[in-house]
Amino acid sequence: MRKVIGIGETVLDIIFKNDQPISAVPGGSVFNGLISLGRAGVQTSLISETGNDRVGRRIVSFLEENGVDASNVNIHKDSKSPLSLAFLNDNNDAEYVFYKDHPHDRLDFDYPEVNADDIVMFGSFYAVNPVIRPQVAGFLEYAKSHGAIIYYDVNFRSSHKSEVMKITPNMLENFELCDILRGSREDFDVLFAKTDADSIYRNNISFYTRNFIMTQGAEPIELRANGGISKSYAVEPTETVSTIGAGDNFNAGFVYGLMKYGITRQQIMHGLATEQWDKLIASAQRFSAECCKSINNYISADFGATLKAEDKIQ
Repeated sequence: MRKVIGIGETVLDIIFKNDQPISAVPGGSVFNGLISLGRAGVQTSLISETGNDRVGRRIVSFLEENGVDASNVNIHKDSKSPLSLAFLNDNNDAEYVFYKDHPHDRLDFDYPEVNADDIVMFGSFYAVNPVIRPQVAGFLEYAKSHGAIIYYDVNFRSSHKSEVMKITPNMLENFELCDILRGSREDFDVLFAKTDADSIYRNNISFYTRNFIMTQGAEPIELRANGGISKSYAVEPTETVSTIGAGDNFNAGFVYGLMKYGITRQQIMHGLATEQWDKLIASAQRFSAECCKSINNYISADFGATLKAEDKIQ
């Protein structure tokens, strides 16, 4: 059975509307996607870290409740778990403030088993953080050498803009390691001061990896892929309760599509057909739209149960 392994941060997301807290849910970029995949019946595990406190214990139990293996979540006994404050505006888009108390960041884990065509998801500042870079890069290289599909979500927030120069070598190494790269228009504006998909792909991406997806909120999704494929996909209008987790669930839906349609790394390397990309993007959009219907960061358990009944992912 194919499986999905994620490597990324865990946080407690405290969500505000009109400056008043309305919800608090476990989160993290890769974390959110894995919860959705776990609810959809996919075999998943997370490599991460958290604090030795009530929040950390809740994060671990939440993973387990949703079918995600948490045995490689490193609990720092002398640290508090990170917090993220998300302030929703009138369009239900979020502005973030992060609090982290890990005085000695370190990532200590045993490599989980990785087989050909398993999928590794990673991204955000966690993927380029110099302090834990040796461990992250070592695992990515190990996974790639074992034939895994590597999916990278850049997810580089403006709060880290001052660190762009410092992390650029790590980011470019991630570009080179991944098989599929996704980022938002905002990511590339922060990193490259560019928002045009053709220019970003031609000048900053294509040398490293051939498969590039750029999302733009409610604007069309841009795809540039191996074999000269260049396509835009309209985003269906939807009423949103919160856009927190929309991109994370786009990733989850895309990865779900890779498994549902039996797409292998060899097929990706040779170049997928346009029709295959169409199905993958549709799956990604379906997950993302479903996530936006609630204040939570993931698809609902009911939606996950529907997918399990429909698809029976193996």
